[in-house]
Amino acid sequence: MRAPLVNFRRLQVAAPWPLVWTVTFFILLARLVVLLVGIAVTAVRHWRAWPAVALVLLAVDVHRSHGWWPHVLVLIVVAASAGMWWWRSRESFERLVVLRGLSWWRRLWVYRRQWHEVMSLCGLVKKYDGGEKLPELLSVRCSYATDEVVLRMPRGQNPEAYHKAARDLAYSFGTRHCRVFSGRRQAPPARSGSLAWILRRVDAIRFRDRPRQVWLVLIRRDPLTRIVKPLPVPARPDFTALPLGTREDLAVYCLRLLATHVLIGGATRMGKGSVIWSLLRALAAGIRSGLVRVWAIDPKGGMELSIGRPLFSRYVDDDWTRMADMLDDAVTRMRARQRVLRGKVRVHTPTVDEPLIVIVIDELATLLAFLPDSDIRSRIAQSLGMLLSQGAGLGVLVVAATQDPRKEVVSVRDFFPTRIALGLTERGHVDLLLGDGARDRGALADQIPLSAKGVAYVLLDGQPEPARVRFSYISDDVIREMAATFPAPAEVQPEPVNTPTPTPAPAAVKARSNGNGRHTYRPTAPKQAAPLLPSSLLHALDLDATPNGGDPR
Repeated sequence: MRAPLVNFRRLQVAAPWPLVWTVTFFILLARLVVLLVGIAVTAVRHWRAWPAVALVLLAVDVHRSHGWWPHVLVLIVVAASAGMWWWRSRESFERLVVLRGLSWWRRLWVYRRQWHEVMSLCGLVKKYDGGEKLPELLSVRCSYATDEVVLRMPRGQNPEAYHKAARDLAYSFGTRHCRVFSGRRQAPPARSGSLAWILRRVDAIRFRDRPRQVWLVLIRRDPLTRIVKPLPVPARPDFTALPLGTREDLAVYCLRLLATHVLIGGATRMGKGSVIWSLLRALAAGIRSGLVRVWAIDPKGGMELSIGRPLFSRYVDDDWTRMADMLDDAVTRMRARQRVLRGKVRVHTPTVDEPLIVIVIDELATLLAFLPDSDIRSRIAQSLGMLLSQGAGLGVLVVAATQDPRKEVVSVRDFFPTRIALGLTERGHVDLLLGDGARDRGALADQIPLSAKGVAYVLLDGQPEPARVRFSYISDDVIREMAATFPAPAEVQPEPVNTPTPTPAPAAVKARSNGNGRHTYRPTAPKQAAPLLPSSLLHALDLDATPNGGDPR
């Protein structure tokens, strides 16, 4: 038998048959090993399907042996058990059975069925080596209002591409809103007990950083269309997590107030009062016990904050000078704490003796940009700058609201670490409040309708993407009830000094001490009008300047 001819780089080389058989055997064996490894990897990756596969095989075997009646009997028992479970513990039944079944169904019918088409039309498919690289669908987890879709990006992509395609993805999958997150949304659980060290090791693997994974949260039904009722008042306020409203995934939104300042931005009638009163409701128990002292400034003449006057230790709404004095007193209190805490701690811990001081300003732009008196405006700007730059760690915090977040209106905007964006009038205001690129990452605050008062975008700890929340609505009756139930302890509040207006003097005195450390503002006297012509021309035109008192020369 002639030896076969083997092509090797366009050369025909004679090879013996045993060599050809040996090489062919090893090639087929390698392919078989690769196939078996692939099947094993697929089986391990889809380990959740093992019980279903085993159940189907068992059902087929029982049907071949005994017919249909065992299946009917099993269905009756399962239905009765499920009904009893739902009746006794509806929450656990819906969480473990209904939502998991809904997740399985939507993964197959909504996402897997049209995954290739949607990814291609949204421009998220990469071309490589004559083929296509699709984002890989990893899991789908449903809640009462959202679908959380986890995918793995192909190489050559970053989460910014999914931020840009968020609206296209939302409408392609039949929803109106899609949030894109580049990191895991859940934190590892706190473990305790004898097996805690093992569970922590498991959590370290489960919750490890996966840069190529992206979380898509698609809103099936918007829970923020309904008004959020007032939340219960905590028995003791947790300054690291104050409950203020509801997130779009139905979780409670908690604000971290400790060691930070809060800027609330939003157009008129968009719910800035809801944020302020929700915060005061969360602090109400601390206000009554003296753990929190709220100093309120309402430049709008008391139209917003005066209804809750008993909640405030100090309150001003009709005197610009007293407003500036209050901020000066806050700076003095901050300086005193600096001397006490220097070299001991870096963050002040509120106590009844040294409470947390929260300065609430309803309209910050009035004090910084529109105040008619430039001297008082300068004093306020200087005091606010001191408080915002040094007061966070010392327990002297500022919570301010504004309608216009531009830097020329609110000059101290960059000193607020925590910002809340309610409904805004311009696209550019979103990035001014929440940071550069916030709107591209999903903060569409300029598209919040007027009917959605109290809906806002906020930044959560550990997530660069903004979250959508709705603050609770506090009615006037609830505010009056809060003020009557949680009044602030008495605090010595300086009374306004009534000083008679001085007569105009050539040299104006802007501020003088009145003997008790306070400053009393006095207006500047008008300046004398300077002559428009030089003195030589004035003498030349003066009739009395001539020797005979007649016409000038």
